[in-house]
Amino acid sequence: MPSNSRLSRRKFLAGAAAAATPLILPEGVLARNGKPGANDRIVVANIGVGGMGRNHVAEDCAALCDVDWNHITEAAKRVKQGSPALYKDYRRILDRKDIDAVIIATPDHWHALMTVHACQAGKHVMSEKPTCKTIEEGRAMLNAARYYRRTVQIHAQGRSNPVARKACEYVRNGMIGKIKRVDIWHPPNFTTDSWGETQPVPKELDWDMWLGPARWAPYHSQRAHFNFRWFMDYGGGFIRDRGNHAISVVFWLTQMDGYRGKVTCEATGSAMRQGFYDVPGAMNVRWDFENPDWTLTWTQPGTANPRMPGDWGATYTGDRDDLIVLGGDGGCDTEQKAKDFKVPSGGVTMPDTGGHRENWLQCIRTGERPVMDIDPAYRVITLPIIANISYMLGRKVTFDMGKERFVDDDAANRMLGVPYRHPWTLEDPGQG
Repeated sequence: MPSNSRLSRRKFLAGAAAAATPLILPEGVLARNGKPGANDRIVVANIGVGGMGRNHVAEDCAALCDVDWNHITEAAKRVKQGSPALYKDYRRILDRKDIDAVIIATPDHWHALMTVHACQAGKHVMSEKPTCKTIEEGRAMLNAARYYRRTVQIHAQGRSNPVARKACEYVRNGMIGKIKRVDIWHPPNFTTDSWGETQPVPKELDWDMWLGPARWAPYHSQRAHFNFRWFMDYGGGFIRDRGNHAISVVFWLTQMDGYRGKVTCEATGSAMRQGFYDVPGAMNVRWDFENPDWTLTWTQPGTANPRMPGDWGATYTGDRDDLIVLGGDGGCDTEQKAKDFKVPSGGVTMPDTGGHRENWLQCIRTGERPVMDIDPAYRVITLPIIANISYMLGRKVTFDMGKERFVDDDAANRMLGVPYRHPWTLEDPGQG
């Protein structure tokens, strides 16, 4: 795929491997006890097993689902214990009473609907980032998790990274002072020369199911699978994809998970000069927060901090010092001063989750909230969502994080959700 990015597809997919933790629990244990005991194992199935999803397949997973049969057959080779059931329709997994939890690694436009359906079916969920496509979807996911009392973790695994944890302790213990601004840099979005000429649907792919709730479009290889990221209908560019990782770490370090104030956003960008991708080729975003007063920026393509250059990262600037944190996913890195930092007596110590998947499984057992629970995950993805809305409207917008609406802006509020293609509907238990 032609690209003007320094970031290759292979490099982008690298580092997403998940540990193959034994996950199988004897049938009926959860149903009898309400939640598993400390030593019980949990029956997990995988929905979406191509690309990132394949790395989530453990050696003893109970079932695999994907709309592309080639993805299923390749993923099945990772299963060493037993024979997983294979499905093209995720609803068949949700119908099974012996499955306790699901890992969702589909294109973004499916995350919300599958998560809500899984919660309704009594399954715990770990979904790939980004959390959702729209504000209405994120609210429905949060409400479903709470209403059905399910553990929902988003795979923004930076919060489980030991280096990110050190950076968090460094910042939270006041080593750079009061945060004034955070500046994120990132390579540009990928490009294509294709204008989307209709192609025959591969025999192994259920294209209608791939589209699901998204509006109908003809099949094209540069629309499907990995390339969905470069369409607003399915992805939304790197600001939603990698931006979800980076902003997750930003909110963690700056203690913004509970922020419910107003944020003003202005996003500018340049449309693709060729091809049929509709995300901007380049994008600059500024978010200004009301209380506490600070600024977050996204620059794409951005210029790395020369003190610690990297493909993508952020510079945290306080009133005493600053700190560079590279990446935001499993590939996090930071400056040596943070790595060497020793938390003083009585200081803030961040808990070791033991790994992102492990944290999710443990929270299923205990009923505690995981490190990237659906609530902060929904708040994090709100920023990229409103940035894309600002870009599409061509102007500044102000969003009230508490009311979950734009301030005095009917046009922007009409973009809080998108209609689903028949027969798919999104039910929000909080609206009933």
